[in-house]
Amino acid sequence: MGKRYFCDYCDRSFQDNLHNRKKHLNGVQHLRAKRVWYDLFRDAAAILQEEQTKKPCRKFLQTGQCDFGSNCRFSHMTEQDLEKLSAQVQGEKRLKELQQEGADIPPGTIEDWLEKRAQRLSASQSNSALPEKPAPFQYPLGWPPVQELPPSLQAPPPGGWPVPPTLQWG
Repeated sequence: MGKRYFCDYCDRSFQDNLHNRKKHLNGVQHLRAKRVWYDLFRDAAAILQEEQTKKPCRKFLQTGQCDFGSNCRFSHMTEQDLEKLSAQVQGEKRLKELQQEGADIPPGTIEDWLEKRAQRLSASQSNSALPEKPAPFQYPLGWPPVQELPPSLQAPPPGGWPVPPTLQWG
């Protein structure tokens, strides 16, 4: 059967040879899937600028869905979405300005969280006569950022991957 190439962007595999790989990597489906993947990591300012230049999608506004999905050349954002995105961009700009001015670390950082945790632990230990087991480490809310992984990098489901009947021992 030979080697097979699996494309994480498109979630498909094919026989790996120069012709097939080149044809796939230059294909429209692959280029669109790759663009969607990289769009997940763009900053809010770039997304806002792009969405403001697009016209609203009539089909999406009327029905709430569009046949073209992420490939649609019109905007699927409502006015409220654009306002939220604009507020996020303004917040990021203010944060950058504060950091450039040399201001103290803004509240909500990992250092603040660790300091509060240490205070909580010392308070709980002083209130109880019996020594308590320290709480297991937990990340603060929103950390690490949640990202969708391509299927080839996702953890297997509980119980393992299903085995096709043709590969089971019999």
